[in-house]
Amino acid sequence: MIISVRKGRKGAAGAAVAALLLAGGAVGCGTEKKSDSAGGDLSPAAAVQKAAKNSEELKSFSFRMKGQVPGDGRVKAEASMTAEPLAMRMKMTALDQGAQKAEIRLVDGGLYLGGGKPSAETDGKSWMKFDAKAMEKQGAGKPGGSSMSSQAEKNPAQEAAFLTGSKDVKKVGEETVDGVETTHYKGTVTLDDLRADLKGEDAKTRASRTKNIEKFEDMGIEKLSMDMWIDGDDRAKQFRTQGDADKGKFDMTITFFDVNKPVTVTAPPKSQVMDLAQMMKDSGAKG
Repeated sequence: MIISVRKGRKGAAGAAVAALLLAGGAVGCGTEKKSDSAGGDLSPAAAVQKAAKNSEELKSFSFRMKGQVPGDGRVKAEASMTAEPLAMRMKMTALDQGAQKAEIRLVDGGLYLGGGKPSAETDGKSWMKFDAKAMEKQGAGKPGGSSMSSQAEKNPAQEAAFLTGSKDVKKVGEETVDGVETTHYKGTVTLDDLRADLKGEDAKTRASRTKNIEKFEDMGIEKLSMDMWIDGDDRAKQFRTQGDADKGKFDMTITFFDVNKPVTVTAPPKSQVMDLAQMMKDSGAKG
């Protein structure tokens, strides 16, 4: 069974989720106040390792994102998310798709896509719900929503450890990012390096990072160039990831703010939601 979604909305949604979860190993968030730049007497590798560890301990954060995703073009977005329980809300614009706008909410295991006007394609609703597990139970295999769901259910802060796998990480210099004094570090890493770096990690960490690595594999990326700007609290204020993919260049920059501040995400009103899993169930019953 094939489920069609209005082209403009589908394109914006794909760009949004790809950008969010393939945003190149997003890391933790820096504070908004000015602070002493990070690093001190630490080596570049040690400074990056410390920032990665602090990032993985964050409970919630917000971030701005801007760059390009192969196949979807330039995107920009702003999002907030909480790690436990995992929840996220994001508003994004696909700049190369007629400035199409979309909103994504991930809450209670459901991925909701909205931002457009109700239409016939969406059964007069303004939101669509993708529940990959429920849809696969209906025999849909991997529906269009499953890839979005699997990507959106990943915490970008957990990818902070990617740069720690670099063998050539170096300090670039001191820079101010979004009003915060930071130290800029840069390095390159291959996907083979990332896989090797998983040795010794616990099962949960290996599973999470492996899924992230697979997203880059799916894009045809073999090597990543990464930049991390670490603030005086030894957390990353900004992170940039670049790589050559099958369909063009991947280049995404994420800037963080509002560390560990409350984040509330609510599901859209049921009356405004077209549930794709339920639609498939109803269709099967009629058949």
